[in-house]
Amino acid sequence: MAGKSTDMTYRTKRKISTVFYFILIGLLMILFLAPFLWMVYCSFKNPIEIAKLPPNWLQGLTLQNYKNVFNQQNFLRFIRNSLIVAGGSTLFSLIIGLPAAYAIAKYNQKKLSMVLLSARMIPGIALLLPLYIMFREFKLIDTYSALIISHMLVGLPFVVWIMDPFFQGIPKELMEAATVDGASSVTTFLKVVLPLSVPGIVTASILSFTFSWNNFMFSIVLATNKTRTVPVAIYNFISYASIDWGGLMAAATVITFPVLVLAIVTQRYVIRGMTAGAVKG
Repeated sequence: MAGKSTDMTYRTKRKISTVFYFILIGLLMILFLAPFLWMVYCSFKNPIEIAKLPPNWLQGLTLQNYKNVFNQQNFLRFIRNSLIVAGGSTLFSLIIGLPAAYAIAKYNQKKLSMVLLSARMIPGIALLLPLYIMFREFKLIDTYSALIISHMLVGLPFVVWIMDPFFQGIPKELMEAATVDGASSVTTFLKVVLPLSVPGIVTASILSFTFSWNNFMFSIVLATNKTRTVPVAIYNFISYASIDWGGLMAAATVITFPVLVLAIVTQRYVIRGMTAGAVKG
């Protein structure tokens, strides 16, 4: 009887702890999702309805804010610019960063890895003025090249930092077997190492793309009308006398949506990548 009583007590405590766990998770989800859900909700309201407290939840809903975003503000052009810059910086960061991370891991160059990572620690604003002067001398201001290169200053070290532990975790026997079979170092890297590192590559790509997509500081200084990206384009809804809150919320929702969809679609790889990188590192 004493054993059964102890077992029931254990089960009761476990159920209570499970209930508290899910309550805590629910509270955290509400805390983190509330601002996002409020932003989406306000994007369907006119400025008068947004200012009402308490809000009229189902009254005054409209799509006019989104029409203004795409018709009056021509946000499709800004989205295209952001896709070009974010995609370009991510692609070139991978092209340079993957071989660099593989070399660092293969030859155990920890000091070099820390030097590259230190570039990630430098505040971006410290690089802004030198970059502006350099790009101005080369007449690259308001070009995609200037934005891609500036975003790579953060994206490239990030790729190396994430991929280094992945490459270290690949069994050396696999690479030695490929060498015995006559494969060159390049062939081994392309056909053996990279396929085994897909979760890490996806993780590095997503995080690098997200940084570039959300970057405001480099774009506001190095871009003007031709290459302006979506974070800077939000300023179109802010004037000296007023703020178009409905349009601002709609634009913010449009900016967030592509990255959100990308994260949801690739979350399985991102979780595997972050977990494997943490374990191997």
